[in-house]
Amino acid sequence: MIDQNVVDDGHCYACGQLNEDGLHLRFVAQSDASVLCNVTLPAKYQGWRGVAHGGIVMTLLDEAMAHAAGARGERGVTASMSTRFRAAVLLDTPLAVHGRVLWQRRNVLGCEAEILAADGSVMASAEGNFVSRGKIDRAKLARGFGELV
Repeated sequence: MIDQNVVDDGHCYACGQLNEDGLHLRFVAQSDASVLCNVTLPAKYQGWRGVAHGGIVMTLLDEAMAHAAGARGERGVTASMSTRFRAAVLLDTPLAVHGRVLWQRRNVLGCEAEILAADGSVMASAEGNFVSRGKIDRAKLARGFGELV
């Protein structure tokens, strides 16, 4: 049986360090309560030539919002997400993925995320609603049951 209190078992496609095929994203909590991840996408995540696949772009944005909820102490799962593609997200180019919680009402969190190029221009952005599955058990995290920002 799966322990629903575990945040991450290391096999998440986006952030799991044990997933051989995954993105291996590492988000860092910022002083303004947002989260940030620096990433360079390799060619295996290609859609059109030299450009990241749209599903990968959406995964980056979704993960940033989920980690922003986690930085707030909530085990957030995606309820809805709206994405805007502003420019091609290029492969083999340094990117910054930024996420934040805008509001919380009971167990629903309103989040936003964006992918920034090295010059600070927004490549893609998203807004989403996340439902909290409860507070994060920091003691379990400390014992190696997963990782959060």
